[in-house]
Amino acid sequence: MSSQLTITSKSTLPSGYEMPVLGYGVYQTPYDVCYRHVDSARVYRNEQPCAEAIKASGLKREDIFFTSKIGPRDMGYEKTKKAIQASFAETGLGYVDLFLIHAPYGGREARQGTWRALVEAQNDGLIRSIGVSNYGVHHLNELKQYIETSDIGGKIAVGQWEIHPWLPRPDIVQWARENDVVVQAWSPLVRAEQPNESILGQLGKKHNKSWAQVLIRWSLQKGYVPLPKSVTPARIEENANVFDFELDEEDMKSLHFPDSYQPCSWDPTTSSD
Repeated sequence: MSSQLTITSKSTLPSGYEMPVLGYGVYQTPYDVCYRHVDSARVYRNEQPCAEAIKASGLKREDIFFTSKIGPRDMGYEKTKKAIQASFAETGLGYVDLFLIHAPYGGREARQGTWRALVEAQNDGLIRSIGVSNYGVHHLNELKQYIETSDIGGKIAVGQWEIHPWLPRPDIVQWARENDVVVQAWSPLVRAEQPNESILGQLGKKHNKSWAQVLIRWSLQKGYVPLPKSVTPARIEENANVFDFELDEEDMKSLHFPDSYQPCSWDPTTSSD
């Protein structure tokens, strides 16, 4: 399957809609930068400029996959409804492809209220797919139970986590796969904290690729949707140039650190709130 991946490859979500297998994060990205698969959020404060870039791109709306997220301060049913309304007021988009809960903060009642508001917006046709971000297995099980025992319903289509060889999260990935949840990997380049790692240099030399391309390819071959972030045109182009090589079995084994836990950013999955 991995050898058949191309720049146009897409994952089919439980909602029936498709999502490109390679996306770009826009956290702290300047207003004038936009991509075909855009991962934004309310707290990034760049939804509106991203939407303007989408409109100015000349591409059809259906050719752009736009993601936003409900931030920790907007958790709870009423606050989430207002946040969704604000997103549409700011972006002017007819629909959002994917809306995630940014983090499992605020307590059980707030998490469930936010989910309810997202499901209602999805039923109204405003959102095509919904999911979570930075949820631990205990948060995932809580939400699964809520979906199964309430009349709210909904389907966790996507889960987004910091995932890379040094933070593989095997328990979360296993849960996602058992529950048909597509895994997105943010910070797949480890925020450039591992460029001098010897194995990355070896693999880069072997395949005539950069360390960053090796990490993105690793993520793709694991079946994830990586979300590398860059504002440099050359780097953006480089990050997309990962479909003309494949890491072999030994390469993948050399990047297998199942017990490693080295987050390079916040980790709400550990929250007991």
